[in-house]
Amino acid sequence: MMTRINSDRNTVVGIGSALIDVLIREDDSFLDRCGALKGGMSLVDFDIIQETLAMTTAEPEVMPGGSACNTAIGVAKLGGNARFIGKCGDDDFGRSFEEDLRRNNVEPLLFRSPTPTGRVVSVVTPDAQRSMLTFLGASAETMPEEIGNHCFEGAAVVHIEGYLAFNPSLMQTALQCAKRSGALVSLDLASYTVVEASKDLLDDFIRRYVDILLANEDEARAFTGHTDEMRAAAALKKNVDIAVLKLGERGSWICHDRGIISIDPVRSGDIIDTTGAGDLWAAGFLYAYVNGFPLDRCGALGSLCGHEVCRQMGAGISDEGWMRIHSQWRKP
Repeated sequence: MMTRINSDRNTVVGIGSALIDVLIREDDSFLDRCGALKGGMSLVDFDIIQETLAMTTAEPEVMPGGSACNTAIGVAKLGGNARFIGKCGDDDFGRSFEEDLRRNNVEPLLFRSPTPTGRVVSVVTPDAQRSMLTFLGASAETMPEEIGNHCFEGAAVVHIEGYLAFNPSLMQTALQCAKRSGALVSLDLASYTVVEASKDLLDDFIRRYVDILLANEDEARAFTGHTDEMRAAAALKKNVDIAVLKLGERGSWICHDRGIISIDPVRSGDIIDTTGAGDLWAAGFLYAYVNGFPLDRCGALGSLCGHEVCRQMGAGISDEGWMRIHSQWRKP
């Protein structure tokens, strides 16, 4: 039987890496020169970030980011209550990060560190694919003892990014506190490289704590070992109430106890950059789910948000884009 949202709660709490996104447009040969894995995420030190930026002739676009943060902002832009938990540096980037959360009506619960705020160089190639080099910086220093039950007061859903698997003790503490608070736990597998590096850990945590699991095709293949999508979907659903398999331009599947719901893709407008597509899909889905909509409607809103963010550079949606989402979502 599918777990239900506590009707007394309506906040989506995201916990993950507080990062600044630096986006550059380059071709595939640039990926070879800078060592980025196409479509993946590699952890690097600060010097590699600087060297990569020195190699590009493109004008970088800088904006706050991080997977769970992007989802929290999306929930708030849809009109929901959202909180983000993470750690950033006591620097200009850290202050800018907090200001952006407040500007987007997300409650910040940020810990500070003397280490610089983390940042991600996302290389966007002509096929709209994004490949990431990540310097975690201060975001990697969140301590398990900083996470307590107070972090999840009023939470209907706690949304955790898979990148937290690189800090296993923190991830376990967050999962335990979230469950003790009475919230449902949503986990996005984040990247196939994360899954490959942490499969056993993720498998254990999913079995014990997770209610809603989200993955794209590559992540599902890495996690389940199945190239057949139907088998991969079934394997994702095995230990959770709801599993989502995102299929890009072919839409998505929502797997639950009564079967699989197929969600149509949204096809209007050109695709420019896939950065944040999964994060915003999660935002639409979780907002609708917390507010009691049926799963097909949750998926439809997820699809709208995930598509809209692909129509521009970066993981943010323009005001015009949000107007389009609200207009289409209100249609019967």
